[in-house]
Amino acid sequence: MSDGHCAFILAGTGSGCGKTTVTLGLLHVLQQQGMRVQPFKVGPDYLDTAWHTAITGITSRNLDSFMLPEATLNALFNQQMPYADVAVIEGVMGLYDGFGTDPNYCSSAALARQLGVPVILLVDGKAVSTSIAATVMGFQQFDPELNIAGVIVNRVNSDNHYQLLKHAIEHYCGIPALGYVPVTPGVKLPERHLGLVTARESLIDAQPWHDFAARIEQTLDIDKLLSLSKLAALPEGKWPPLPATDAGAGLTLALADDEAFNFYYPDNLQLLERAGVKIIRFSPLHDTELPACQMLWLGGGYPELHARALAANIPMLEAIRAAHHRGVAIYAECGGLMYLGSTLRDTDGHVHAFAGVIPGHSEMGKRLTRFGYCEATARQPTLLADAGETLRGHEFHYSDFTSELNAVMDCQKTRDNKILSQWQGGWQVGNTYASYLHIHFAQRPQMLNRWIQAARGVA
Repeated sequence: MSDGHCAFILAGTGSGCGKTTVTLGLLHVLQQQGMRVQPFKVGPDYLDTAWHTAITGITSRNLDSFMLPEATLNALFNQQMPYADVAVIEGVMGLYDGFGTDPNYCSSAALARQLGVPVILLVDGKAVSTSIAATVMGFQQFDPELNIAGVIVNRVNSDNHYQLLKHAIEHYCGIPALGYVPVTPGVKLPERHLGLVTARESLIDAQPWHDFAARIEQTLDIDKLLSLSKLAALPEGKWPPLPATDAGAGLTLALADDEAFNFYYPDNLQLLERAGVKIIRFSPLHDTELPACQMLWLGGGYPELHARALAANIPMLEAIRAAHHRGVAIYAECGGLMYLGSTLRDTDGHVHAFAGVIPGHSEMGKRLTRFGYCEATARQPTLLADAGETLRGHEFHYSDFTSELNAVMDCQKTRDNKILSQWQGGWQVGNTYASYLHIHFAQRPQMLNRWIQAARGVA
């Protein structure tokens, strides 16, 4: 690894402070300067990584410390670095916000220490002067050993105001202010109830982002940022046992990929392809037949926003049912679970008929039903886990699914070593398994052998 390789975590003081917008601007600037960028996101979020990918054309990766052991996460990070001059890692929530109240678990700060990369702290400069130093100093003193290497000030509209803030930060905190980000019309990302609108749903008007990048290139010290972000070495990483490279030879996986279903971790797809599985994408919304396949994956997304069109595509629903009846090994996550159910009731009270592979009914609510990390232990053998095995993942959904079938997973959510809630979820019917839980296969790649083996008997 050459001396030119850099990496940093852009961390904020809290959610909503502008991390995603500034990350996208920095990625754009660095690419415009001819650098090979690699975007990452701390935590499980699919939406921010999709925007990174849309802006850069480079697949963004998630770095999730709850789902992945340290050595595995480091290996995943290291795998991308030979192809990058600079890794831009967008933090999650506030710098020290992690799992429960432990700042050293699943937080941006903890990941910065684990990877050995510096933190660039993004702070809000609106309607503040010298007090900004107290904010920065508080983040410094909360963990004096953490390498907060520099500060970027967001929402500053004049150089005079910024010079006041810069002097306060550097005088009282002793770390460099690397510039400011002005408020720029046209670059606010669209939002909805689950956070940002997916990048593929929102046509990107490139010109405002070009203009934004051009502005922050003038107001940020990019050379100083890169000089503070040089990596001396990569963290020590090691992959867990992986399926054989020919384990899935001859098998085809049909992957639902359209406006309704598009939440997939790229590393999960890469692990399947590494095992020899051929992936063909299709659209439950627009196509009328499935690709010939022995495996089928219906990922998360927003089926509730497209429920009328999904229900109207009778040929596709029939094709899904036929695949299930002939034993295709089907895995569904969250939105995929809803689609495999019998019906979906939307927030207007309209009921839409879906596949009916998993006898059950989804109903949309106006508040989150479940949100956050959880663990699911198999009560019986399933497509991905043997009885007694535990999967780590996260749930984030406004719908609730009820079924007359018995669930196959015991689920629980904990915080600060206390169990907050317990429930049962996940349903297995024949060769089909569906659950609200989003998981990262790298936590135990051998689970793919179960899925592949289940697919082997399909003609």
